[in-house]
Amino acid sequence: MSTLDATRAELGLLVLYLGKAETRDKICRAIQYGSKFLSNGEPGTAQNVDKTTSLARKVFRLFKFVNDLHALISPTPQGTPLPLILLGKSKNALLSTFLFLDQFVWLGRTGIYQNKERTELIGRISLYCWLGSSVCTTLVELGELGRLSASMKKLEKELKNKNKYADEQYSAKVNKSNERSLSLIKAGIDIVVAVGLLQLSPKTVTPRVTGAFGFVSSLISCYQLLPAPPKSKTL
Repeated sequence: MSTLDATRAELGLLVLYLGKAETRDKICRAIQYGSKFLSNGEPGTAQNVDKTTSLARKVFRLFKFVNDLHALISPTPQGTPLPLILLGKSKNALLSTFLFLDQFVWLGRTGIYQNKERTELIGRISLYCWLGSSVCTTLVELGELGRLSASMKKLEKELKNKNKYADEQYSAKVNKSNERSLSLIKAGIDIVVAVGLLQLSPKTVTPRVTGAFGFVSSLISCYQLLPAPPKSKTL
């Protein structure tokens, strides 16, 4: 493959990546929380960037609650334990509610909806829903990682003296385990961010801590949205 073809392929992946509304939202999220970290809650340019980016992000999320509503009523994979099913459905319900209520917060902050006190109340309820969904996600990922670990150990015994990393099924499970571990880390970070936004522990989770954790969480989201590179053809 020539240098021009390689560059064209890389730019194609970049166009595909940036063409997603979800990607643009997470990039804006990184800017938002990076600005929150810099401002540390103090008035100034960084805080203005934080507030305006936060408002802009709500436009990207309009009607996004439908995604989790669809996941809520969709069937779960066979063999999934009931506790994980209930936690997964709770996560979908809470996240869908958060995104639905967030639309009213956007209406209030843009001035379309005039009741400021009710807007603030809806905003706090929506953040509690996001906090709950992050807790559910953490528990789901822990449960799924436990199931994956058990199945990998069983597969290792079956493979015995063979190179387990050469086995496609084992490699797929390793990749899945890595993905779930990253999702678990992100969910744990998001719990801290939600606590900071709700000011449940203002002395410990300061605006700077919230910004730092939110920025890291955003970078993880950006990484998770990266398209898979095309497989090279072997002759």
